[in-house]
Amino acid sequence: VGISTLVQVVNQPIVRGTITIQDPSSRHAGLVAALRHIHATRGVSGLWHGTVPAVAKTVPKYVVAIWVKDAMQELLPKPTAPPGAPGHRSQVLQASAVKSIAAGVAGAALTNPLDVIRNEMFKTDEALGETTRRLLRREGASFLWRGMGRHPL
Repeated sequence: VGISTLVQVVNQPIVRGTITIQDPSSRHAGLVAALRHIHATRGVSGLWHGTVPAVAKTVPKYVVAIWVKDAMQELLPKPTAPPGAPGHRSQVLQASAVKSIAAGVAGAALTNPLDVIRNEMFKTDEALGETTRRLLRREGASFLWRGMGRHPL
């Protein structure tokens, strides 16, 4: 979790820049142009705007992913082929894929609201609390699952 948090912090300017250029109204030619603009208009701290929700989702995402993976381990059938026999490795890999997909979707679903908040923070340059209050006022609780149809997959 510590390494993941560090990665979130280090990557935050890149995430901020890429989300900025994905905005249809963005006038930036690319990532470097977006980062230069953010730095010029908001200073160095502007590059790390939105770090709190990015880091806040790290622990819950991994805890849920591990719990789901472990639960799936108990629910899925054990390999029918004995170790070393033809088909055993394939059965183990298939079960691993199912566990990984389930864990990833559960983690993404749990942390989706923080992604929505972070992305809104990028668009508006509002603080975390201000952004959350605005989303609740305008969209109610529905912002919690905004984008869920495309996010986990």
